[in-house]
Amino acid sequence: MAVSRLTVLAGPTAVGKGTVSADVRARYPQVWLSVSATTRPPRPGEVDGVHYYFVDGAAFDAMAARGELLEWAVVHGRNRYGTPRGPVLEQLAAGRPALLEIDLAGARQVRAAMPDARFVFLAPPSWEELERRLVGRGTEDAEERARRLATARIELAAESEFDHVIVNDEVHRATDELIEVMGLTRR
Repeated sequence: MAVSRLTVLAGPTAVGKGTVSADVRARYPQVWLSVSATTRPPRPGEVDGVHYYFVDGAAFDAMAARGELLEWAVVHGRNRYGTPRGPVLEQLAAGRPALLEIDLAGARQVRAAMPDARFVFLAPPSWEELERRLVGRGTEDAEERARRLATARIELAAESEFDHVIVNDEVHRATDELIEVMGLTRR
């Protein structure tokens, strides 16, 4: 089977990357969604190995030192996130469409390592809506929200680095656009 093309979905905090990715998977189960490793603790309802691989700092450092991460970064000045390399390469070699849902720094690293990947920026309809979504999530305290919003301003300024920009004004519409960009058809 031919090698598939990797799609990288990035965007600021609370823009809905996880929601859009989940919608893609619900409608197109053939799409493989990468599971990142992180040093942050799980949020309520998150399951290790499903939502993230929750690891301590030492385990994360060991993965990075062994070259096991396609990309990794310190996000919001606090926790580390990274994409395990092996599973991505295995899925692509098997011809399965693969989707990475990562931050800006990670997308830049993937671009350096895999320039033929498809890079998609998920943007909010407005700054005010992004703030509303972050506050409405209720998973971060005021200090963490401020840190994430400061990072979001930087991330939004990098929109032009991406091959495609999708505004997440409505989840199913944004998913439809991402599916079109990925060239997916129902199986």
